[in-house]
Amino acid sequence: MATFRADEIGNIIRERIEQYSREVRVVNTGTILQVGDGIARIHGLDEVMAGELVEFEEGTIGIALNLESNNVGVVLMGDGLLSNNWKCQS
Repeated sequence: MATFRADEIGNIIRERIEQYSREVRVVNTGTILQVGDGIARIHGLDEVMAGELVEFEEGTIGIALNLESNNVGVVLMGDGLLSNNWKCQS
């Protein structure tokens, strides 16, 4: 049976604590339902707030304005060349 020394265990625990990363990133992801006239309709952004920035997969930024129960209307701040199967996050 192997024996463990308290200082060895303490050193291992100390190393693990030093390597621990506390970075937390909360991402709310949605799916584009429709795009037209500079507005994207997105399903799944349940936590988005009016005026919040939304980033699309290909880099376009938008502003969430129209909050409905089943989708969010986002005004696109770019060329608006989005595909319906792309994702976005707020």
